[in-house]
Amino acid sequence: MKYPIVLHTDNGESYGVTVPDMPGCFSAGDTFDEALEMAEEAIFSHLELMLEDGEDIPVASPIAELKDNPDYRDGVWAIVNVDITPLLGKSEKINVTLPHLLITKIDKVVAANPKYKSRSGFLAEASKKILQLS
Repeated sequence: MKYPIVLHTDNGESYGVTVPDMPGCFSAGDTFDEALEMAEEAIFSHLELMLEDGEDIPVASPIAELKDNPDYRDGVWAIVNVDITPLLGKSEKINVTLPHLLITKIDKVVAANPKYKSRSGFLAEASKKILQLS
């Protein structure tokens, strides 16, 4: 998932990171690049704790909705891409009944896009998109 973050610096040498969509999720780094890496780790850990507490994974807000908040004034916006796949749990086999035409169309997309690998891969990606987990 791609989350917006805002970075602040007082001295141009170290950066504090705030994750607006996750109250209480903060990070920092000595350089801009390190701050981005540390933010990714902080977001992943924060999500892990939220899921353990039975909370849902928050949907990322567009920066346009966040940028006018005075708490983020003078900050630099960035997007951090966090792979949440390990947080989704182990794969489970299920039976799914779909219309023939839909299966045919799915198979064509899978054959043309190796990233899906299988019908299951396609359905998982489509589900994550609809559920806003990507």
